[in-house]
Amino acid sequence: MTSESIINLVLIEDEKQIRRFLSAALTNEGIIVHEAETGKQGLIECATRKPDIVIVDLGLPDISGIEVIQEVRSWSEVPIIVLSARTQEQEKVGALDAGADDYLTKPFGTAELIARIKAHLRRRQPSTGSNDHLFHFGDVNVDFSLRTVSKNGEAVHLSPIEYRLLSVLARNAGKVLTHRQLLNDVWGPNHSESNHYLRIYMANLRQKLEHSPAQPKHFLTETGVGYRLVVGDVLAS
Repeated sequence: MTSESIINLVLIEDEKQIRRFLSAALTNEGIIVHEAETGKQGLIECATRKPDIVIVDLGLPDISGIEVIQEVRSWSEVPIIVLSARTQEQEKVGALDAGADDYLTKPFGTAELIARIKAHLRRRQPSTGSNDHLFHFGDVNVDFSLRTVSKNGEAVHLSPIEYRLLSVLARNAGKVLTHRQLLNDVWGPNHSESNHYLRIYMANLRQKLEHSPAQPKHFLTETGVGYRLVVGDVLAS
C-alpha cells in the first residue's frame, strides 16, 4: 500500500483465529483493521468507520453475510470482498448479486487477498487525467470516445454486442460479474437467463483479444458464477 493514504478496512469474521490472522497480515501491509465478530457489530463498524473496503464472511452467528452486504449496499458503494468456506456456486452468485465485488473461498493465500484489495482500491480512485476514455490491458487498447479497439497496434473489429460486453467488463475491471449482471447490462432484463448468449460472445472476445484464447489471461471464467476481466495484478480465484 502507498504511504500517502491510510486505508481503513472493516473485517467481519466470527472465527477468532482467522480474524486475528487476517488482521495481523493486513496490518503488516499498513492497513488499519477494525474487527467485528458478528454481522450487527460489523454494520455498526461500517457505519461509524466509513471504511475504504469491507471483508465479510457469509456464515455469521447472528445475521447472514448476504444481509450485511445488502444493508451496506443500501447506503454505500464501498468495495466488499466475501470470504467463506462455502463452495456452493449459488452462494457465490447470491453474494455477488447482493452487491459484493469479489469472492474468495477458504483456504486462500493472504497474498491473493491483498492483491484483490489493492485492485479494488485502485478501481475506486478518482481519475485525475484527461485520458479517462482510454483503457488498456495486455496488448489491447480501447478508446471509448472513438469506440475503437486495437491489439498490438492493429485495429480489431467488434460487433456492437461484443463492444458493449467489453465496455461493461472494462468498467468493472477486476470485479466478478455474475451471468445475470452481464446479461442485464448487455442484453437487458428479458435475457437474464440466456447464459448461452454470454458464452458465445465471451468466446468471441477471447478469440479476438486474447493472445491464447484457449488459455485466457484476461477474460476469466468464474465457474458457475460469471466472468472477470483481469487487468494488471488482479488474481483469479
